[in-house]
Amino acid sequence: MRKHIPNLLTITNLICGCIALQQVFEGNLTTAAYLIGLSALFDFMDGATARLLKVSNALGKELDSLADLVSFGVVPGAVVFQLLESSSLGTYSFIALIIPALSAYRLAKFNIDERQTDMFIGLPVPANALVFLSFPLIAQFQPNHILTDWIATPEVLVIASIVFSICLITELPLFALKFKSLAFTDNKLRYLFMILAVTIIVFMQFAAIPVVVILYILLSLIFRKTTFAK
Repeated sequence: MRKHIPNLLTITNLICGCIALQQVFEGNLTTAAYLIGLSALFDFMDGATARLLKVSNALGKELDSLADLVSFGVVPGAVVFQLLESSSLGTYSFIALIIPALSAYRLAKFNIDERQTDMFIGLPVPANALVFLSFPLIAQFQPNHILTDWIATPEVLVIASIVFSICLITELPLFALKFKSLAFTDNKLRYLFMILAVTIIVFMQFAAIPVVVILYILLSLIFRKTTFAK
């Protein structure tokens, strides 16, 4: 029975993603963002549970990718599509489709890439999704924040969609937040990132999400030689 627990969590991730997509169609982007936050939680829990119970298998890996494509590929693409469609660049709203398209490629590549055990090659799909799902939250709860003006600019949305989507499939080595032990010497970069991320979130709230993702990329690049040395 326990072997099915991680898959149940993965399916819950998928269900949250499906409901979020329905909310996007109804224009409830903030609700969709909350649901994808839940999807991200279940996505973390399914992998952690599988490792804890030692029940990892090929079926779970494939199911996880299918669920992630909906929750972290299709939904953020739909959000950006809605934001662009109601803007002055509505004619170019189809550009948002680059998000689910390259997310699908990223997930398929991950499943056959044997290098991505202790690190990631390319921006993880959930991280990319959280960037775009943070936009309606920032606009709703932090209307006076400087990022709100940027988000309301359709040209910025187009550029962000292209740049972050390219980060999904580029040969960019990024550290994984997987702790094999709690020893500080083995996880200096992870602890540094977590401390900085929490600090930024406390001060910036929802606006911290895209900043934290960019910080994640920058730290991986800065410490690339020491972290990914063979």
